[in-house]
This record gives sequence, structure tokens and C-alpha cells, in this order.
Amino acid sequence: MNDKTAPATAPAVAAAPDTIAPLREFVIAMTRLVERTRDEPALLAQGRALLEKLIARDDWLPEFCAQPDPQFYRQYLLHADPLERFSVVSFVWGPGQRTPVHDHTVWGLVGMLRGAELCQRWKREPDGRLVPDGPELTLSPGEVDAVSPTVGDVHVVANALADRPSISIHVYGANIGAVRRHVFDPATGSPKDFVSGYSSDRVPNLWDRSAAVRAAAAGR
Repeated sequence: MNDKTAPATAPAVAAAPDTIAPLREFVIAMTRLVERTRDEPALLAQGRALLEKLIARDDWLPEFCAQPDPQFYRQYLLHADPLERFSVVSFVWGPGQRTPVHDHTVWGLVGMLRGAELCQRWKREPDGRLVPDGPELTLSPGEVDAVSPTVGDVHVVANALADRPSISIHVYGANIGAVRRHVFDPATGSPKDFVSGYSSDRVPNLWDRSAAVRAAAAGR
């Protein structure tokens, strides 16, 4: 068979980088975890290990979920379990931005992805006032903190950097944007209800693996 009659070889099709894969794998693992147990210590311990693995790399967060606002910190939904057993959120802090004193009412894990955060826990005194509980902590990339009504649920969080944004990845034991929570007046301890919502109605598409499937099919 000469060159003129030889069948043409189809060009190789390269798979597009599946950059969202770490988040998809985390969501799958968390779904399996909440299906196995509702025990909070187990959720915090095993969820912490999963979150540490996710934030050990910084190449998966979609750019639209990493945008700061000049005035307010932003809260982007990355995934909400369809039964609202957990949610995953990216918090983006502009320089100098901070929360008021607030609670969560559910368990939560906070993992530092970029930059650094300052976290100050608060506790209630017998007279009802809220006062700082221990030293202010700094959360650096790769580190994870936990909150819940059982381990400590009231805190203030701030961007530790004055010149650039910081980003943390939060996992909560509910659809946190729809949870009725509280901010507090530290001087009196008086609560005020709030529901945080989310900073965007756009959510990352974790499930489009079509490019990899097409590439695999073309390579057969």
C-alpha cells in the first residue's frame, strides 16, 4: 500500500484541563460523608481532612468566585447539597474588610486558600456582654478552623492583609446562605437576625466532563 492509498490518521484530541476536578471530588467525598453520619465530631474531623486536601492546591477556584468588592466581603456559593445537608462557599475579603460579631448556628469549617485571615472568638459574660475569648488567631494557606454551637460559634473574621484580597473556602452543615443567623452588639450582647444570601446567582458547573469523554473516545 503506497502513501496515496494509506488511510489518514485522525489527529489526536487533547483533553481540556479539568480544572474544577478537585472541587468536584471534594463535593463527592462530602456527600458520602454526610450520608454516613450526622455525628458532628465525625463531620468536623473527617470534613477537615477533606478540606485540607482541597486547599492544598490553588488552581481550581473559578475566577468569577474569586472577585472582591471594594466595600464588602463577598460570599460565593460553590455547591449546595440538594438536601441542604452541607454547602461550600468561597469568601473573598478585600483589603481591610471584616465581619461584625456573628454566629452560624450550624457546624462549619473554614479553610484558608489565599492570603490570610484574622479570627477572634467571642464569649458571653454573665451580664450578657460579649467579650473576646482568647487571642486573635491568624489563619494561613492550608490551615483549617472549625465553628459550631458546640465548639464555639461566635467570632469576627477579617482580612489580615492590608494590600490585597484573601480567600477562604467554607463548608457548613446547611445551605448557609438561607440560614437565619445573628450579628451581635458586643456591648449589650443583643442579637439581630440576618440571612446572608450569596453574592452571585452563578454557580460553578462541576459536572461537565464532556471534553474528557470526547478526548477519550477520539483516542480509541
